[in-house]
Parts: sequence; C-alpha cells; structure tokens
Amino acid sequence: MTDTPGDLETSPPQRRSLLDLHRDELVGWLAEQKQPKFRAAQILRWVYQQRAMSFEEMTDLPAKLRQRLAEDFDLFTASVEVEQVSHDGTEKLLIRLRDGGEVECVLLRDGPRRSICVSSQVGCAMGCVFCASGLDGVKRNLTHGEIMEQMLRLQRRLPADERLSHIVMMGMGEPLANLDNVLATLDIARDADGLGISPRRITISTVGLPPAIDRLARHGVPYNLAVSLHAPSDELRNRLVPVNVKVGIDKILASADRYFATSGRRLTYEYVLLGGVNDSIQQAHELVRLLRGRSALLNVIPYNPVAGLPYKTPSAGAVTQFREALEQGGVNVQFRTRKGSDIDAACGQLRRNREQLTESQLPLA
Repeated sequence: MTDTPGDLETSPPQRRSLLDLHRDELVGWLAEQKQPKFRAAQILRWVYQQRAMSFEEMTDLPAKLRQRLAEDFDLFTASVEVEQVSHDGTEKLLIRLRDGGEVECVLLRDGPRRSICVSSQVGCAMGCVFCASGLDGVKRNLTHGEIMEQMLRLQRRLPADERLSHIVMMGMGEPLANLDNVLATLDIARDADGLGISPRRITISTVGLPPAIDRLARHGVPYNLAVSLHAPSDELRNRLVPVNVKVGIDKILASADRYFATSGRRLTYEYVLLGGVNDSIQQAHELVRLLRGRSALLNVIPYNPVAGLPYKTPSAGAVTQFREALEQGGVNVQFRTRKGSDIDAACGQLRRNREQLTESQLPLA
C-alpha cells in the first residue's frame, strides 16, 4: 500500500536557536516560565564566557529550567563536517547548517593573537573571479545566530586559559550585504557580557558597497573597515570584481574616506596579488597614486591557488619588486604571510573542494 499525503508523518517543528534570540526576547521567555530576569544573565554567561555546548552544563540553573530550555531551544543548530589543522596552527572548520548549506570559518594563531575569520553568507554574490566562495553564487544570508555559532565553535578550540582577541568578518559572503545580522552579532561580540572584544579589534571586510559603508558609519561603532581593492584601475577591477562595474573605485574610496572621517579608524585596503595579473611595477605605481595622502594601510596577500581557476601565486621576484615600488612611493604596506595553505585556507576553498570530491564519487548515469 502506497502512502498518500494524508498518511505521511509531519516533521516536528524545529526548535528556535537560542543564539538567534535577542536578550529582551530571552527575558520575555523567562517571564513566561515564571523565572526571574537574572536568569538571562546566567544563561548568556554560560554561552559566551563559559563555553557551554548544552543546557545541561548550566549547573547553576534549576533542573526544570534546563529541561524547559532544551525543549524550546537548540543551543547550536549546525554541525562541524570537516576540521583541518595546519602545521602553522591555523584551524579551519567546514560548518553544515541546519538547512544543509555549508560555510567556513578559521582560527589563526599569531604570537599572542587568537584571531577568527567567520562567514556572513552561504556563498557570495560579488563574483570575484579568483575566489572560491562565489563560484556558485549566493544562496542566502546567515542569521546572527549562525554567525555567532561560528565564533563560539572556534572559541571552544582554544585552551581554557586563552581567549579570542580579534574578529575578522572576511569569510564567505559580503558582510555589508547582510549588515543587519552582522551588526547584531558584533554587538554581542563586543559586549562585556558577550565575548568582550573591543571594536578596535574587530574588522569588517567589504568589496566596497558605498551606501552600506555610509550606513556602517552611522551605526557609530568604530570597527575597522577593510576594503578589498585588488586592482588600481576600474578597467582591471571590472574584470576581477564584476560588481565594480556598477560602482567604480572613486565612489568606493570616497565612501571609505567618509567612514574614516566619522570613525577615526585607519582604513585597510586588501590587495590579493595574482601572478601576471595585478602584480606589475606599473600597477604598483598606480596604487601609489591612488592611495597617496590617505591614512590607510595596504595589506597585500599573495594568492592561494584554487583548483579549477587559472590564477596563480606571484613569483618571489614579482612580490619583491611590487613591494619595493610601493614602499618607495610612501605607501604604508604590509605583506601578509600565507597561513593554512596546506589546509585549503583560501576563502571557500574547503567547501568547493569537498563538493568536487562528492560529485566525483557519484555513480555514472
């Protein structure tokens, strides 16, 4: 006998993620349970500072309250599908979300710094031609709870006597295209009752969306802003970052200048150095003209190759000449040391390689 639609079992409703609740929502829920308001602070302390993974660990809560929390909420809604550790201490996680989407996040160790890089979207719509994140477009925005869960999972990978020091919104996706949820997450990250990380140690990366940059300035919290430039001219940037066609470098720089004037935070311009594409001495001179007079740091990142894409890491000689031209032109520049190259650490690379492996294992029709 075949099942008819009326015979099919309905899936039980999914519990809400506790991480997606705002504090006042949690307080309201506690009031419905006839619980005092101070329980909210206890719960949140367990989540953000004591690294609890379950409600059962929250031992200073009444047993009945812990049970009710577990009935109504999930503390974590995603799972770690793949974890990789590099020889340099970099750790990368592939996180599988409740709806099956996958995102990546990274923990970087550099001296006393414990920095994390987290994603804001499943995929990316910006279309940077050298980036693995956007090869399949964008599927959806992450909720602020899904962004926070990445932070908490990375935090748990530290020893008890270590804490996160820096946050970079530079994983998969364009943070300024999901600004509401990014800001809601960072409000918790910087709160003393949250992760307690100073806004001066939090960086938001963007390809350059002027209206959103202006909105970020109006938010009034002095986060660091990093603009992914990647080219010194519109002609080249239009090819590398297709969204630039609708905006243009001049408008991006103008909005970044306004952000600096409002926040007082020095800007960073990111420049992924692609061998034979944007690494010539002439392009370095063009960058000098573009950034001269701006209070900004140019962060140059040698490319991490992605399987299936034609771009390559520049030669050591090209990197040296590019650097010398910038320094002689008076640009404040740093060259980032490549970390995690042995664990698919380029943004979106682990997810992409995993998808290709899965597809290669499918039976032939």
